[in-house]
Amino acid sequence: MTNQLGLIIDRSSPVPLYHQVVQGIEAAIHSGVLEPGSRLDNEIDLAAQLNLSRPTMRKAMDELVRSGLLVRKRGVGTQVVSSQVRRPLELSSLFDDLTNNGKKPTTEVLSFSHGEADAATVAALQIPAGSTVYHFTRLRKVGGKPLALMENWVRDDIVTIDEATLAAEGLYAILRRGGVNFRLATQRIGAVIANEYQAGLLETPVNSALVTMERTATDDTGRRVETGNHVYRADSYSFEMTLVQR
Repeated sequence: MTNQLGLIIDRSSPVPLYHQVVQGIEAAIHSGVLEPGSRLDNEIDLAAQLNLSRPTMRKAMDELVRSGLLVRKRGVGTQVVSSQVRRPLELSSLFDDLTNNGKKPTTEVLSFSHGEADAATVAALQIPAGSTVYHFTRLRKVGGKPLALMENWVRDDIVTIDEATLAAEGLYAILRRGGVNFRLATQRIGAVIANEYQAGLLETPVNSALVTMERTATDDTGRRVETGNHVYRADSYSFEMTLVQR
């Protein structure tokens, strides 16, 4: 079924309906069919046009607003962002960031296992109970100086992962090679003081400040592929974000 924007909903596709809407509107924006500043019909009308439920349509619109492509304005409705500020659709990893900035990161794999996911990981990755996952902890260094201590859980039905590969490459590069096209992530930034274990590995005093990051990444089929908890030396690393006026 199509609407005035040319959106096509394929109910036989494994791609979630809301994500098909997201992909269709993204394509309309990038192709110029939806120009900067143009208004979209309200969610009730769009849902009716596509024969979708209102919650499904709202989920799609919420994702587009979070990604910075659309903005909601009181009294105006939903519009394409006039400034065309766009957050990258392909997520980057610490390894990517460092390499792109001319650094040469090294990785030490501190622990590695492949086994049944615990309840928290099952919930985070939205996988069936009893599923197996990769679980590993890595220490990332730059110029021989420790920068980050990273713990991750990754679903094991994408690509084979081993310690040697993790020591040589970034996690996201490994997953992309397995066919993952990263779409979005839920991420929480915080802070803690270093305990003895963290301080020893990061070569920083006990009780010194550390930046924390929790992330769960999702691909373009709506599949959650990895979740992780990372800590960074606060004197060596910070997160930079672009904010969009809503």
